Amino acid sequence: MSGALKEVRNRIKSVQSTQQITKAMKMVSAAKLRRAQDAITQMRPYAQKLQEMLSNIVSTSEGDVAIDLATERIVENVLILLVTSDRGLCGGYNSNLIKLAKQLAKDKYPSQLAAGKVRFLPIGKKGYEHFSKNGFKVVDTYWDIFAGLSFEKVQTAAQYAMNAFANKEADAVEIVYSEFKNAASQIYTAEQFLPVKKVEDKSGSKKKSDFIFEPSKEVLIAELMPKILNTQLYKAVLDGNASEHGARMTAMDKASDNANELLKSLKISYNRARQAAITTELTEIVSGAAALQG
Repeated sequence: MSGALKEVRNRIKSVQSTQQITKAMKMVSAAKLRRAQDAITQMRPYAQKLQEMLSNIVSTSEGDVAIDLATERIVENVLILLVTSDRGLCGGYNSNLIKLAKQLAKDKYPSQLAAGKVRFLPIGKKGYEHFSKNGFKVVDTYWDIFAGLSFEKVQTAAQYAMNAFANKEADAVEIVYSEFKNAASQIYTAEQFLPVKKVEDKSGSKKKSDFIFEPSKEVLIAELMPKILNTQLYKAVLDGNASEHGARMTAMDKASDNANELLKSLKISYNRARQAAITTELTEIVSGAAALQG
């Protein structure tokens, strides 16, 4: 019986130690989440307005200006940018993103996937490890962007995607990432990055321009389009960064709660075993005393 008591005591100590770790990780993630949430909250309105402006310019330039990055063509080669995290312990965050990226390739580009013409550009170690280990074509240059995250680092990845599209190494570029909603909720999203989507009004006709161009439309498009696309990818990475910390904070909170429940169960088991041991010892003492009297 003493062996059973010792085993339960060891399990209780182990669970308490694990709970201390999960509580500490939750606090760290909460602190990081506040900073990441501030960053994406400040960036999102700016990025959305830029995207609206870009789509508007592209939509009103048809027939006027040749825009390479908005030109649709037959899709033979595909590049999928996938934003995951560098570390785990964040619930189903990474697995859901990886699943969405694979499902996107399977559903939208089945023939290209079968022909081996779909490449993945992972941003984040978890996505890189999964696709490189499972035989997919991977661009292995930008997976460590989260180590010292900055606009300049993200810009290099965006520039790679734009160059691949311009050089016809990729005829379509998609982004898969998690859009941050709140700490407990993330929206797993797949968006077309290139070619740039055109905006149509509800009647299906070409949207009228809301902008007056100075200097010429050609000069503005050449100057602004790369910068806007850089900003769009940076926004997706910031969304992913905030989503990661939110998912980890939620996962660690649930782990701490589960540890509490397990501790309650183990303590009940320990008390029962201890009571059984005491009862057994008392019975042996009483039986021994009765034997001596006899």
